[in-house]
Amino acid sequence: MVNEPAFRIETPRVTDAAEVARVHVQGWAETYAHLLPSTFYDEATFLKRLEMWTAILTNPAQRSRVRIARDSRIVGVVMAGPSTGKTSPRAIELHILYVLTSEHGTGVGQALLDAVIGTEPAQLWVAEDNPRANAFYRRNGFSPDGGRFVDADANDLVEVRLVR
Repeated sequence: MVNEPAFRIETPRVTDAAEVARVHVQGWAETYAHLLPSTFYDEATFLKRLEMWTAILTNPAQRSRVRIARDSRIVGVVMAGPSTGKTSPRAIELHILYVLTSEHGTGVGQALLDAVIGTEPAQLWVAEDNPRANAFYRRNGFSPDGGRFVDADANDLVEVRLVR
């Protein structure tokens, strides 16, 4: 007998916007606490993310590119779509993938990634100092292509582009 995962992958509804925003901000806090000050995870940030997610989930074209992982609550969020930037080496970009730390190792991240890009060629930007994420993406066939960005709006966070 095959064990079913304790979560399911879904397309979120507009009514999920607040919980998706919470997971997004909590994911930032859990992932980047060693890199960014706490002002990046405060109530004002949550309200900005709530506004962003409400707009995304209200737009059918954008909503179709978002998936959530849910058990009794939302535990992860992913969004992919057309690549951004003028020198994008791939047509598809993974824009967001956050899984609550309590769910690491459960397969949630893999299921979310598979749900939005499968094994397609794609690109993404990841914090250079994020060993867990970098290892996850390497396991999924991504590697650095030399693209590098220093985000002045994020305390000079260094991001590197990965492609597959």
